[in-house]
Amino acid sequence: MWLNPEEVLLKNALKLWVTERSNDFFLLQRRRGHGEPTGKITGLLVGALDTVLDSNARVTPFRILLQVPGSQVSWVIASGAAIEEVNKHWDWLSHNLLHSLSVFEKKEDVASFVKGKVKGLIAEEVRGRQAAQEEDPEKFREALLKFELHFGLPSSEKLVTYFSCCCWKGRVPRQGFLYLSINHMAFYSFLLGKEVKFVIPWAEVMRLERVSTGLMTEAIRVSTRQRQREFSMFLNLEETFGVIGQLADIALRRLLDSEGLELDRVLQQPTRISKRILEEQALREYVLALFRLPRGERLHEVASCSVWTPHARCHTAGTLYTTDSYLCFCSREEGHCILIIPLSEVLSIEKAESTSALPNPVIVSIRTKKAFQLIELQDRDDLVESLNSKLRTLQWKQSMFRSSKRDKRSMSAPTPYYTFYYDTGYSDKEEIEEHVLRNTINSEALMTAFHQNQPGTDSNKSLEQMKERMWEDHFSEFGHGVHMFRTGKTQRLVAMGIPESLRGELWMTLSDASSELQSHQGYYTSQVQKSMGKSNLATEEIERDLHRSLPDHPAFQNPTGIAALRRVLTAYAYRNPKIGYCQSMNILASVLLLYAKEEEAFWLLVAVCERMLPDYFNRRVIGAQVDQSVFEKLIRERLPELAEHFPDLSTLSSVSLSWFLTLFLSVLPFRSAVCVVDSFFFHGIKAIFQLGLAVLEANAAQLSASTDEGQALMILTSFLEQVGYEETSCPVSPLPATEEAGSINPDVPAVGHTNITRLINESYEKFGDLTVRQIERLRCQHRIQVLQAHEDTTKENALRMVTPDVSMSPENLADVYDLFKTEHFISLYWGDSSSAAAAEAAAWQRGDSYMERQYRLDRPQFKSLYGLLAPWPGGTSQHADTLANRTFTLLDQDRDNLVTFREFACWLDTFYCEELNEKIRLLYHLHIPPALTESEDDPSLMKSPLVSTNRPLCVNLPSGVADEVKDYQEQLKQMLQDLMKEKEKDVEKPLPLMNQREFIQFCKTLYSMFHGDPEENDLFQAIATVTSLVLQIGEAGHRGHHHSGSEVTGQDEVTRVNAEDRRSSISNTGVSDGSATPENEWTISYAQILASLLTEQALVNFLEKPVDLSAKIAAAKEKQYHQRAGLLTLQHGTS
Repeated sequence: MWLNPEEVLLKNALKLWVTERSNDFFLLQRRRGHGEPTGKITGLLVGALDTVLDSNARVTPFRILLQVPGSQVSWVIASGAAIEEVNKHWDWLSHNLLHSLSVFEKKEDVASFVKGKVKGLIAEEVRGRQAAQEEDPEKFREALLKFELHFGLPSSEKLVTYFSCCCWKGRVPRQGFLYLSINHMAFYSFLLGKEVKFVIPWAEVMRLERVSTGLMTEAIRVSTRQRQREFSMFLNLEETFGVIGQLADIALRRLLDSEGLELDRVLQQPTRISKRILEEQALREYVLALFRLPRGERLHEVASCSVWTPHARCHTAGTLYTTDSYLCFCSREEGHCILIIPLSEVLSIEKAESTSALPNPVIVSIRTKKAFQLIELQDRDDLVESLNSKLRTLQWKQSMFRSSKRDKRSMSAPTPYYTFYYDTGYSDKEEIEEHVLRNTINSEALMTAFHQNQPGTDSNKSLEQMKERMWEDHFSEFGHGVHMFRTGKTQRLVAMGIPESLRGELWMTLSDASSELQSHQGYYTSQVQKSMGKSNLATEEIERDLHRSLPDHPAFQNPTGIAALRRVLTAYAYRNPKIGYCQSMNILASVLLLYAKEEEAFWLLVAVCERMLPDYFNRRVIGAQVDQSVFEKLIRERLPELAEHFPDLSTLSSVSLSWFLTLFLSVLPFRSAVCVVDSFFFHGIKAIFQLGLAVLEANAAQLSASTDEGQALMILTSFLEQVGYEETSCPVSPLPATEEAGSINPDVPAVGHTNITRLINESYEKFGDLTVRQIERLRCQHRIQVLQAHEDTTKENALRMVTPDVSMSPENLADVYDLFKTEHFISLYWGDSSSAAAAEAAAWQRGDSYMERQYRLDRPQFKSLYGLLAPWPGGTSQHADTLANRTFTLLDQDRDNLVTFREFACWLDTFYCEELNEKIRLLYHLHIPPALTESEDDPSLMKSPLVSTNRPLCVNLPSGVADEVKDYQEQLKQMLQDLMKEKEKDVEKPLPLMNQREFIQFCKTLYSMFHGDPEENDLFQAIATVTSLVLQIGEAGHRGHHHSGSEVTGQDEVTRVNAEDRRSSISNTGVSDGSATPENEWTISYAQILASLLTEQALVNFLEKPVDLSAKIAAAKEKQYHQRAGLLTLQHGTS
């Protein structure tokens, strides 16, 4: 297939590739080792490399390179798995391009021509493939052409799907088509001679809802910041709503939080998104959430089947899902029966003889000498072949890992300490050395050494023993380990609370952290060794929170427990710097350490942070906020009376946020909270949603009678504090409060004791119909609102920080921000490889402050926006482009080739809102260095900076002396710069003088500003007069330098002194600012130009005449999309 041209170094290519065919411009190469006899060592090495690589990263065995004679750089333009496919491409190049390339004189032209042709072929192939994927390819191709015709967006704006529907305007429906692309939703209608069309960027969508009104049975409402649109009469509204939600969610995650949220690799490449891909992704997200699999798992096969369930003595019908590393089964009724089999535990997958009673059976044998029987598989042969292929690959990787691990062990002895716990109640803690303690990895759970004294110890022991026997019976009937059948009986046992002796083991089993531990032997030890001793923001926060983690538990009143917690949190922060450390992780890790070994606790923390609570512990806690929004939606649906009493549910959300972040550990008594953690590991986040709803329902009457937020908070806090672990552990007790507190809150009733097991069971009974699929759909829908709320906050912060520096109205400033942001997004939409996008991602990775990571524009983006908002016409397009380049160079103060919103807003404010002298000052700045460069064709800074002749250069010095001189020069230069900065704080720096060439450019700009003005003739005459006057002043100053001994005027003296000052500053730094002039060159100052301009009233009136910024912004909003789209289309066509 044809590939988007990608650079490759030819000398590196020859190491792994063999050239099969070649000519002056193209090479056909074969991957070394492919098709060769197996005895060659190079072929074996390359073959092993390709086998180890992930399937997405594997290289196809054949490819075609574009090579330019005399260059070491080539471009991959085609590849293929079979030689026949690549030969077709080779023949096409030979017959259609080869003869044409010889006419080009420049090598660069050859490369540009071929790359343009290849991109055209790819675009044609993409259209054909996209149409072929649809149910009706011809209809889709027709819809694609209409989409491009009606909306004029670039060809890279890929259409995903389209639907016939009605768009409502008040009570009037407009029948038409809704087009959904990767970045926009667009509607077109042409009815009774009236055309209606509009485009809504996904980045502007604030909310998606399904609504019902009198006129519409059911409709989809799309809300943006400006208005609402309602669409109805879909053939399949459920499907349409799902696709709209997915596309909006993907676009916002990609555009608004590219680093903070996890996004699948397929979705990071928008051109690969299709309706089929969206369906697959929705199913994949559901499977990962249902079985709580690692986020990197890819879904491969989905097949209906039945599994033999020994506990029920029958086959249970359901669906089999296969991923990279797992076989997963779920019964038709979600949660009724779940089975997870890691492929690492599988010995063989075999077909058995098919009978009428057992059609198409497959036997899966695992290491514990158990086997699972699957029947009624439709495509059994293909499925078994695919699974065995994955199994062989996994087994080969495991064998390679074990052999490499043995090699490492033979080379170096293990360094970490291992210690077994004993009763430390009477040990001498002072004798434990700090450095040993910090590097000691505990081999037992902390609970084995540190016990809390609980009332009723004998009854507790008997209860624990009874629960252990029940779990032993369960293991014998349902299986033991990760591949245990998980059913309603398992749920009831978990609700009772897992016995302490089995808790760590079952947490590892239910979360499948045990598989991660098994496949990463020694990983935690290495992370501890690498992370210990490092100091950063995460480690500082960890140290601050160590002693706040379960401070009442004896395990964390002891240096051993604190050290273990430090190691786990620091190792995780080192493993995942994107998350690092987030508050509430310390509480969770503390509980995990109590019941699991230290290494197990680490992998449990990995499972929770990366799989079970995705996006919860990122920089902005997006995942937790999304679930809070989902929780509010569930309250409105499941507890409508309570929702009526609290129209703004943010009060309850502020309370419930800690429930989700800490899994109720921070609000329930410890032993009760651990039972909630048990349920969480069994059911995932669904358990927290259900329990939260049960808590609110249990207190609904009191909450509805509450009069303020404080009382509601106290009701919930008191209730949760009284949730006990056992029925008889404590009597029914009123709210623990002093008499004074009771007198202050007489309306708060006494709260009785509630058993945690009963509360969990009630949550299952009343809200058990809540499914993982519903939660995932709601998350997708509500993530849009949360991300947009963050975006609004970002905008408010930006405007608040810029407002003191500008005079324009808040409304105009907000509109300018929107234009600025849209320009940033447009480049991300249509892929012009903007450096702003890369800088934004880099800023997030560095952890830059808000001001450093706000939206920024590179040069092409700035020039586009400059053309829309510049206050005066720029004359010819060439001169306007030149002015835009100068303005960008001037505003780019930190020389990172990016302009921030603050810099852009201040520039715009100067031209639209400042006084005349400030406008002239800015124009003056645009015509002296650094804005004005030596060559206007090259917008970079000075090509050959002038070196001062007043300072000797060091030439051919010994290296040591040269380094010393260089260091001295750097220090001296830094000192001078610091002195200048201190001086600038108190005294405004005088503007450099303008030479004759720069003044000519200044005049050219003034002439270009007057085109189309009603007073054009008067203005031209006025500028001619001013130019003549300034030239005379300059000539007088120029002649004054040659009058030795003669009198000079005051103005000449000023000019001479300014010139000397400027030359002095240049010599101090060694490099000129770009406008250094010899002593006898013609120069003019800013004050002289300003005074000359003020002599002409026509110019004063023109520069003081207010320009309507609001009208300019409104026009820019209309033009921005189509102007930028046209430019980008042109760039793609010529690239």
